[in-house]
Amino acid sequence: MRATKFALIAGVALAAACAKKPKPADLPPPPPQPAQAAPAEPATPPPADATVTSTNVPGSAEDFKANTRGTMVFFAYDSYDLDGEARSILDSQSTWLAKYPGTRITVSGHADERGTREYNIALGERRADAVKTYLAGKGVAGSSIATISYGKERPLVEGSDEAAWAKNRRAATDIGGPTG
Repeated sequence: MRATKFALIAGVALAAACAKKPKPADLPPPPPQPAQAAPAEPATPPPADATVTSTNVPGSAEDFKANTRGTMVFFAYDSYDLDGEARSILDSQSTWLAKYPGTRITVSGHADERGTREYNIALGERRADAVKTYLAGKGVAGSSIATISYGKERPLVEGSDEAAWAKNRRAATDIGGPTG
């Protein structure tokens, strides 16, 4: 009797394994295949006068930095005279400022570490005023230019050698308030 039951169970299992299974009709449809991306068109370069990038808003401080020859001009030792390079940088600043006439700027004057605090404050002021006068001469409204002198209090580069001193003898133009 045991052998008969075993044979019967084995036969049923074998028949079930060999039977063709019907396809379930209630399965959800397969997920859609991702669409093939169209071949990319060659990118058209932006116009030469375009000033907008992903992080650059026209008229912003970032735009000013990106679209001028620089935000700083440098001076010779114990001088507030603008050399040719400084005038070229300021010309690019005045061109940018002409596009955004409502923009207020601050020009900060700086000196190297040599000299007294009082002397360097006065020298930084003369440097900032020289930049303001030059920009005003190029058509930038003097009322939109604030000046401040930090003298030797905010060095750009630490050090007590000519390379450091040359970087610290500067005037920095900033949109809005001073940063450099």
